[in-house]
Amino acid sequence: MQNPPPGQTSSLGMQPNLAAALGYIWIVGLIFFFIEKENKFIRFHSMQSVLYGALWVVLGIVLGILGAIIAIIGGVAANAAGSAGGLIGALLSLIYVVIWMILPLVYLGGLIFGAIKAYQNTAFKFPIIGNMAEKIAGGTA
Repeated sequence: MQNPPPGQTSSLGMQPNLAAALGYIWIVGLIFFFIEKENKFIRFHSMQSVLYGALWVVLGIVLGILGAIIAIIGGVAANAAGSAGGLIGALLSLIYVVIWMILPLVYLGGLIFGAIKAYQNTAFKFPIIGNMAEKIAGGTA
């Protein structure tokens, strides 16, 4: 992957690395993708940010549905098992809460990592969505 030449400005009036890093703020990335027509580095990072956010929304919905299913099954199992079922239900609830505490940190870590790579003028691609972003943006540089 090519990196943008240093010192070049974008049509946004910013340094490309700064604009690409700011693109990891989801709504800013969406705006930058549609406003920036020439700089593929900014377009790539902006689209990657949008796809990364969409991926996490879908993951959150799927995990919410799975959590509801597990809660229902756990409730039924708790009623069937008596007092031992209460312990199982509490354990499942604890695992579910821990997962929902860790996932936002992983999401935030990914955004920070992508923004740092963009600021360093590196066209880093996240697995799977990086290739999609490159195709949609028309390249990386």
